[in-house]
Amino acid sequence: MVALASIQFSHCPFPCDNFPNTHFRRTSLSTQNLRKSASFTPPRASISSESKSIDGTKGSLAFLAPLEAILFDIDGTLCDSDPQHYDAFRLMLQEIGFNGGVPITEEFFIKNISGKHNDELCEVLLPDWDFQKASTFMEEKEGLFRRLAAEQLKPVKGLQNLCKWIDDRGLRRAAVTNAPRPNVDLIISMLDLASFFEIIVLGNECDRAKPFPDPYLKGLQELGVSHKHTMVFEDSVSGVKAGVAAGMPVIGLGTRNPENLLLDAGASFVIKDFDDPKLWTALEDF
Repeated sequence: MVALASIQFSHCPFPCDNFPNTHFRRTSLSTQNLRKSASFTPPRASISSESKSIDGTKGSLAFLAPLEAILFDIDGTLCDSDPQHYDAFRLMLQEIGFNGGVPITEEFFIKNISGKHNDELCEVLLPDWDFQKASTFMEEKEGLFRRLAAEQLKPVKGLQNLCKWIDDRGLRRAAVTNAPRPNVDLIISMLDLASFFEIIVLGNECDRAKPFPDPYLKGLQELGVSHKHTMVFEDSVSGVKAGVAAGMPVIGLGTRNPENLLLDAGASFVIKDFDDPKLWTALEDF
């Protein structure tokens, strides 16, 4: 963990009339205090039975045949980690007086934070801060996220069944994420997927992170597969846009983000989890 005791957080980009010009109070960020706070768990987004048309046929993925590969996002896709990210950001932004010390809402988190790379978040949330100071804040936030995730993280329902389906067909697979390496290592280990993924592509190892297509294009290149025979699973607007921009159909995971936002970003259709009948009906094409 990177200590923040020597860093003054003296400005917030949103109205912060009551922002105290003091050091960051690290000791208040324990998971015990978080559990005792007025935190709430964001409700799951409602998923309708309607699917967006793909290649003229509702819910069909047949145009991908022969299917070669499947690419997965990690946060919110393999596991429902948004509640831990939300709690970490909510508490830490409140600590520095962001928005006058008023806790961020779930809606703010979805619109402005979810799925974005930390470098982008430095500009979105802390545009007037020195980049190094903002980056250090983000590192502290990720540390808090990992402490929360280590206690609470679970796979999205049906993930094991989908992984077996992929294994049985010998499909190529990769994880493509904007998450930092320590988060990735923790999640992949907790979900016991270290031997499942052939490669893991990080946004900060590409010229541009999601919502640009670079991470997904790199995944295709390293696997040696065509975008014409590959599909993507994503849960965020940023991730959906990246997959679509890379030329692939994206199946949205409605773990937290509203279905309409994912569809508007270009998702072919949205499922509630990997046991959703809509998914398995589409996979019958293969």
